[in-house]
Amino acid sequence: MGSMIEFARPDGGRTKGYLATAGQGRPGVVVIQEWWGLNDQICGVADRFARAGYNALAPDLYKGRLTAVPDEANHLMTGLNFADATNQDLAGAARYLKASSSKVAVMGFCMGGALTIAALVHIPDLAAGVCFYGIPPKEFADPSKIAQPFQGHFANQDDWCTPAAVDALEPAMKAAGRSPEIYRYDAAHAFFNERSAAYNLAAADQAWHRMMRFLERRL
Repeated sequence: MGSMIEFARPDGGRTKGYLATAGQGRPGVVVIQEWWGLNDQICGVADRFARAGYNALAPDLYKGRLTAVPDEANHLMTGLNFADATNQDLAGAARYLKASSSKVAVMGFCMGGALTIAALVHIPDLAAGVCFYGIPPKEFADPSKIAQPFQGHFANQDDWCTPAAVDALEPAMKAAGRSPEIYRYDAAHAFFNERSAAYNLAAADQAWHRMMRFLERRL
């Protein structure tokens, strides 16, 4: 359904991404990859958004690199300049979608979940965000500074984005006057990824429907 495009970064550079469209004037969603790269799983999520009536753009944060090996994925993620990815690639993707969508949200998984929070903190044009099992370091992006509507989906069996981290996230946001929607699932990290051994159909379907209702209200 979608195709690869190039879009402009605020600094004048160019980034590639996978674009799936629903039509002029439809709301937009920036879809952020997991640590594996811009793979078929993430492109499939963008296509699913388009079928649901959203223009979706998934930036290629690794510039064409992909892996299915955890150690290599960790190497790629730790080598990513998160500030540049947020303030240039993600901001550029949001700006590109704004040309055809009156409102733009951001969402992502794992590393992309952490970058979703960072994008909400650092990119004021975003209207809402949905995070799946990822929280960034507070010194880079403090979730309590998110001003936009926020929904989070987290796994109870997760040793990367731990339940303890979620326990700290929710009250910190509420103490700052925010009203986050936080959902927890009796599932493992990456429960939404049907290509993962952790895939949990019931949890993934419930999270998708919750996200759809949230975006319908916010966009």
